[in-house]
Amino acid sequence: MGDVVEVLAERAWRARADAHAARADALTAGHRARKARGESHPVEDFLYTYYPTRPSRLRRWHPGAGIVLVGAGERAGWRHYVAEDEGVRVDDATLLRERAATVDFVAGLLRATADRAPQLGCFGLHEWAMVHRDDATRHPVALRLGAAGTDEVVETHRIRCSHFDAYRFFTPTAAPRNTLRPTRESQVELEQPGCLHAGMDLYKWADKLGPLVPGELLLDAFTLARDIRELDMRASPYDLADLGYAPVRIETPEGKAAYVDAQRAFAERGGVLRRRLLDVLDPLSATVG
Repeated sequence: MGDVVEVLAERAWRARADAHAARADALTAGHRARKARGESHPVEDFLYTYYPTRPSRLRRWHPGAGIVLVGAGERAGWRHYVAEDEGVRVDDATLLRERAATVDFVAGLLRATADRAPQLGCFGLHEWAMVHRDDATRHPVALRLGAAGTDEVVETHRIRCSHFDAYRFFTPTAAPRNTLRPTRESQVELEQPGCLHAGMDLYKWADKLGPLVPGELLLDAFTLARDIRELDMRASPYDLADLGYAPVRIETPEGKAAYVDAQRAFAERGGVLRRRLLDVLDPLSATVG
Protein backbone atom coordinates (compact mmCIF):
# COMPACT_ATOMS: atom_id res chain seq x y z
CA MET A 1 0.00 0.00 0.00
CA GLY A 2 1.05 3.62 0.36
CA ASP A 3 0.13 4.56 -3.22
CA VAL A 4 -0.22 8.33 -3.53
CA VAL A 5 -3.28 9.45 -5.47
CA GLU A 6 -3.23 13.16 -4.63
CA VAL A 7 -0.98 15.79 -3.09
CA LEU A 8 -2.77 18.59 -1.24
CA ALA A 9 -1.17 21.99 -0.84
CA GLU A 10 -1.01 23.26 2.72
CA ARG A 11 -3.53 26.04 2.19
CA ALA A 12 -6.06 23.64 0.67
CA TRP A 13 -5.91 20.92 3.28
CA ARG A 14 -5.82 23.32 6.23
CA ALA A 15 -8.97 25.00 4.90
CA ARG A 16 -10.69 21.61 4.77
CA ALA A 17 -9.47 20.73 8.26
CA ASP A 18 -10.72 24.04 9.67
CA ALA A 19 -14.11 23.69 8.00
CA HIS A 20 -14.37 20.15 9.32
CA ALA A 21 -13.59 21.22 12.89
CA ALA A 22 -16.15 24.03 12.73
CA ARG A 23 -18.81 21.66 11.39
CA ALA A 24 -18.03 19.07 14.08
CA ASP A 25 -18.18 21.71 16.80
CA ALA A 26 -21.61 22.82 15.59
CA LEU A 27 -22.87 19.22 15.54
CA THR A 28 -21.64 18.47 19.06
CA ALA A 29 -22.31 21.83 20.75
CA GLY A 30 -25.52 20.74 22.46
CA HIS A 31 -24.03 17.52 23.75
CA ARG A 32 -20.93 19.25 25.10
CA ALA A 33 -23.02 21.87 26.89
CA ARG A 34 -25.29 19.24 28.46
CA LYS A 35 -22.34 17.13 29.55
CA ALA A 36 -20.80 20.15 31.28
CA ARG A 37 -24.08 20.59 33.18
CA GLY A 38 -24.35 16.89 34.01
CA GLU A 39 -27.45 16.49 31.84
CA SER A 40 -28.44 13.97 29.17
CA HIS A 41 -30.90 14.04 26.28
CA PRO A 42 -32.67 10.79 25.25
CA VAL A 43 -32.58 11.63 21.55
CA GLU A 44 -29.57 13.82 20.86
CA ASP A 45 -27.08 12.17 23.23
CA PHE A 46 -27.81 8.57 22.25
CA LEU A 47 -25.04 8.37 19.63
CA TYR A 48 -22.44 9.34 22.23
CA THR A 49 -23.18 6.27 24.33
CA TYR A 50 -24.37 3.72 21.79
CA TYR A 51 -21.28 3.67 19.59
CA PRO A 52 -19.61 5.52 21.59
CA THR A 53 -18.59 8.88 20.15
CA ARG A 54 -16.19 11.55 21.40
CA PRO A 55 -16.51 15.14 20.15
CA SER A 56 -12.71 15.46 20.05
CA ARG A 57 -12.50 12.45 17.75
CA LEU A 58 -15.21 13.81 15.48
CA ARG A 59 -13.50 17.18 15.00
CA ARG A 60 -10.11 15.71 13.96
CA TRP A 61 -9.99 15.77 10.17
CA HIS A 62 -8.24 13.04 8.18
CA PRO A 63 -7.73 13.14 4.41
CA GLY A 64 -8.18 9.40 3.90
CA ALA A 65 -5.81 6.94 2.30
CA GLY A 66 -3.41 7.98 -0.47
CA ILE A 67 -3.50 11.73 0.19
CA VAL A 68 -0.22 13.52 0.94
CA LEU A 69 -0.45 16.73 2.98
CA VAL A 70 2.19 19.33 2.22
CA GLY A 71 3.44 21.30 5.22
CA ALA A 72 1.86 18.96 7.78
CA GLY A 73 4.96 18.26 9.82
CA GLU A 74 2.99 18.30 13.07
CA ARG A 75 1.13 15.20 11.91
CA ALA A 76 4.30 13.19 11.45
CA GLY A 77 4.09 12.32 15.13
CA TRP A 78 0.43 11.35 15.00
CA ARG A 79 -0.53 7.72 15.29
CA HIS A 80 -1.16 6.15 11.89
CA TYR A 81 0.63 8.91 9.96
CA VAL A 82 3.97 8.70 8.16
CA ALA A 83 6.31 11.34 6.71
CA GLU A 84 7.47 11.23 3.09
CA ASP A 85 9.55 13.52 0.88
CA GLU A 86 6.50 15.45 -0.35
CA GLY A 87 4.73 15.67 3.00
CA VAL A 88 2.77 13.54 5.47
CA ARG A 89 0.09 10.96 4.74
CA VAL A 90 -2.03 8.37 6.49
CA ASP A 91 -0.03 5.18 7.08
CA ASP A 92 -2.61 2.97 5.42
CA ALA A 93 -0.25 -0.02 5.18
CA THR A 94 0.07 -0.20 8.97
CA LEU A 95 -3.62 0.50 9.48
CA LEU A 96 -4.55 -2.32 7.14
CA ARG A 97 -2.30 -4.75 8.98
CA GLU A 98 -3.91 -3.76 12.27
CA ARG A 99 -7.50 -3.67 11.03
CA ALA A 100 -7.53 -6.25 8.24
CA ALA A 101 -10.40 -8.20 9.79
CA THR A 102 -12.46 -5.02 10.26
CA VAL A 103 -11.85 -3.85 6.69
CA ASP A 104 -12.79 -7.27 5.32
CA PHE A 105 -15.96 -7.57 7.43
CA VAL A 106 -17.19 -4.02 6.82
CA ALA A 107 -16.56 -4.21 3.08
CA GLY A 108 -18.44 -7.51 2.84
CA LEU A 109 -21.34 -6.24 4.92
CA LEU A 110 -21.70 -3.01 2.96
CA ARG A 111 -21.52 -4.79 -0.41
CA ALA A 112 -24.15 -7.33 0.62
CA THR A 113 -26.44 -4.60 1.96
CA ALA A 114 -26.01 -2.37 -1.09
CA ASP A 115 -27.03 -5.24 -3.38
CA ARG A 116 -30.42 -5.66 -1.70
CA ALA A 117 -33.63 -3.74 -2.25
CA PRO A 118 -34.74 -1.75 0.81
CA GLN A 119 -37.48 -3.39 2.84
CA LEU A 120 -39.79 -0.71 4.23
CA GLY A 121 -42.70 -0.87 6.62
CA CYS A 122 -41.21 -2.18 9.85
CA PHE A 123 -42.67 1.00 11.41
CA GLY A 124 -39.97 1.25 14.08
CA LEU A 125 -41.62 -1.45 16.16
CA HIS A 126 -38.23 -2.50 17.55
CA GLU A 127 -38.46 0.34 20.09
CA TRP A 128 -41.90 -0.86 21.16
CA ALA A 129 -40.66 -4.45 21.46
CA MET A 130 -37.93 -3.28 23.85
CA VAL A 131 -40.52 -2.34 26.48
CA HIS A 132 -43.19 -4.98 25.84
CA ARG A 133 -44.70 -6.27 29.10
CA ASP A 134 -41.80 -4.89 31.10
CA ASP A 135 -42.02 -2.50 34.03
CA ALA A 136 -38.74 -0.85 33.04
CA THR A 137 -38.11 1.42 30.05
CA ARG A 138 -34.86 2.23 28.31
CA HIS A 139 -35.31 5.98 28.77
CA PRO A 140 -36.64 8.06 31.69
CA VAL A 141 -39.58 9.25 29.59
CA ALA A 142 -43.26 8.36 29.89
CA LEU A 143 -44.88 6.04 27.37
CA ARG A 144 -47.23 7.91 25.04
CA LEU A 145 -49.95 5.24 25.14
CA GLY A 146 -49.14 3.90 28.59
CA ALA A 147 -47.93 0.37 29.27
CA ALA A 148 -51.15 -1.38 28.24
CA GLY A 149 -51.51 0.63 25.04
CA THR A 150 -47.87 -0.01 24.14
CA ASP A 151 -48.28 -3.74 24.68
CA GLU A 152 -51.37 -3.74 22.48
CA VAL A 153 -49.47 -2.14 19.58
CA VAL A 154 -46.81 -4.86 19.80
CA GLU A 155 -49.39 -7.62 19.99
CA THR A 156 -51.50 -6.39 17.08
CA HIS A 157 -48.66 -5.84 14.60
CA ARG A 158 -46.31 -8.07 12.68
CA ILE A 159 -42.76 -7.41 13.86
CA ARG A 160 -40.00 -8.05 11.32
CA CYS A 161 -36.77 -6.63 12.68
CA SER A 162 -33.66 -7.79 10.79
CA HIS A 163 -30.99 -6.00 12.82
CA PHE A 164 -29.29 -7.88 15.64
CA ASP A 165 -28.32 -4.79 17.62
CA ALA A 166 -31.99 -3.83 17.85
CA TYR A 167 -33.37 -7.35 18.28
CA ARG A 168 -31.03 -8.19 21.16
CA PHE A 169 -32.81 -5.60 23.32
CA PHE A 170 -36.29 -7.07 22.77
CA THR A 171 -37.97 -8.15 25.98
CA PRO A 172 -38.38 -11.92 26.51
CA THR A 173 -42.07 -11.65 25.62
CA ALA A 174 -41.45 -9.66 22.45
CA ALA A 175 -38.52 -11.62 20.97
CA PRO A 176 -40.61 -14.66 19.93
CA ARG A 177 -43.00 -12.33 18.07
CA ASN A 178 -40.29 -11.28 15.62
CA THR A 179 -40.47 -13.03 12.25
CA LEU A 180 -36.64 -13.31 12.17
CA ARG A 181 -34.00 -14.43 14.65
CA PRO A 182 -31.08 -12.10 13.89
CA THR A 183 -27.66 -13.03 15.25
CA ARG A 184 -24.24 -11.46 14.94
CA GLU A 185 -23.26 -14.34 12.68
CA SER A 186 -26.22 -13.75 10.33
CA GLN A 187 -25.72 -9.97 10.11
CA VAL A 188 -24.23 -10.00 6.60
CA GLU A 189 -27.03 -12.31 5.44
CA LEU A 190 -29.89 -10.24 6.92
CA GLU A 191 -28.82 -6.58 6.80
CA GLN A 192 -30.90 -4.53 4.36
CA PRO A 193 -30.70 -0.86 3.33
CA GLY A 194 -34.18 0.13 4.52
CA CYS A 195 -33.30 -0.66 8.13
CA LEU A 196 -32.84 2.48 10.24
CA HIS A 197 -30.14 0.82 12.32
CA ALA A 198 -28.21 -0.19 9.19
CA GLY A 199 -28.26 3.46 8.15
CA MET A 200 -27.13 4.64 11.58
CA ASP A 201 -24.35 2.06 11.61
CA LEU A 202 -22.71 3.64 8.58
CA TYR A 203 -21.29 6.08 11.11
CA LYS A 204 -20.05 3.21 13.28
CA TRP A 205 -18.20 1.63 10.35
CA ALA A 206 -16.70 4.94 9.24
CA ASP A 207 -15.48 5.57 12.77
CA LYS A 208 -14.01 2.08 13.15
CA LEU A 209 -11.97 2.57 9.96
CA GLY A 210 -10.35 5.65 11.50
CA PRO A 211 -7.99 7.75 9.36
CA LEU A 212 -8.69 5.60 6.28
CA VAL A 213 -12.00 7.50 5.92
CA PRO A 214 -11.99 11.18 4.87
CA GLY A 215 -13.29 13.48 7.58
CA GLU A 216 -16.10 14.85 5.44
CA LEU A 217 -17.49 11.35 4.95
CA LEU A 218 -17.29 10.64 8.68
CA LEU A 219 -19.35 13.74 9.50
CA ASP A 220 -21.85 13.00 6.74
CA ALA A 221 -22.37 9.55 8.27
CA PHE A 222 -22.68 11.03 11.76
CA THR A 223 -25.27 13.53 10.53
CA LEU A 224 -27.30 10.74 8.93
CA ALA A 225 -27.16 8.72 12.15
CA ARG A 226 -28.29 11.74 14.16
CA ASP A 227 -31.22 12.40 11.81
CA ILE A 228 -32.28 8.75 11.82
CA ARG A 229 -32.19 8.68 15.59
CA GLU A 230 -34.72 11.50 15.67
CA LEU A 231 -37.17 9.53 13.53
CA ASP A 232 -36.48 6.41 15.57
CA MET A 233 -37.56 8.16 18.74
CA ARG A 234 -40.44 10.12 17.22
CA ALA A 235 -41.89 6.78 16.05
CA SER A 236 -41.16 5.12 19.40
CA PRO A 237 -43.65 4.61 22.24
CA TYR A 238 -42.09 7.46 24.24
CA ASP A 239 -43.82 10.80 24.79
CA LEU A 240 -41.25 13.39 23.72
CA ALA A 241 -43.63 16.35 23.26
CA ASP A 242 -42.02 18.25 26.13
CA LEU A 243 -38.69 18.00 24.29
CA GLY A 244 -40.20 19.42 21.11
CA TYR A 245 -40.63 16.19 19.12
CA ALA A 246 -43.98 15.56 17.49
CA PRO A 247 -44.79 11.85 17.44
CA VAL A 248 -44.98 9.74 14.31
CA ARG A 249 -48.04 7.76 15.35
CA ILE A 250 -47.17 4.43 13.74
CA GLU A 251 -50.24 2.86 15.35
CA THR A 252 -52.36 4.80 12.81
CA PRO A 253 -52.51 4.52 8.99
CA GLU A 254 -51.36 8.13 8.63
CA GLY A 255 -48.41 7.56 10.94
CA LYS A 256 -47.41 4.40 9.09
CA ALA A 257 -47.42 6.26 5.77
CA ALA A 258 -45.30 9.08 7.22
CA TYR A 259 -42.84 6.58 8.65
CA VAL A 260 -42.43 4.74 5.35
CA ASP A 261 -41.84 8.01 3.48
CA ALA A 262 -39.12 9.02 5.95
CA GLN A 263 -37.64 5.53 5.94
CA ARG A 264 -37.40 5.58 2.14
CA ALA A 265 -35.61 8.94 2.20
CA PHE A 266 -33.12 7.67 4.75
CA ALA A 267 -32.52 4.53 2.69
CA GLU A 268 -31.63 6.73 -0.27
CA ARG A 269 -29.27 8.88 1.79
CA GLY A 270 -27.73 5.78 3.30
CA GLY A 271 -27.25 4.24 -0.13
CA VAL A 272 -25.14 7.21 -1.24
CA LEU A 273 -22.97 7.05 1.88
CA ARG A 274 -22.64 3.28 1.63
CA ARG A 275 -21.31 3.69 -1.91
CA ARG A 276 -18.86 6.35 -0.78
CA LEU A 277 -17.59 4.06 1.97
CA LEU A 278 -17.21 1.23 -0.52
CA ASP A 279 -15.25 3.55 -2.81
CA VAL A 280 -12.81 3.93 0.08
CA LEU A 281 -12.86 0.27 1.07
CA ASP A 282 -12.83 -1.57 -2.25
CA PRO A 283 -9.18 -0.90 -3.15
CA LEU A 284 -8.12 -1.51 0.47
CA SER A 285 -10.07 -4.73 0.92
CA ALA A 286 -8.69 -6.03 -2.38
CA THR A 287 -5.20 -5.54 -0.98
CA VAL A 288 -6.11 -7.20 2.32
CA GLY A 289 -7.59 -10.14 0.46
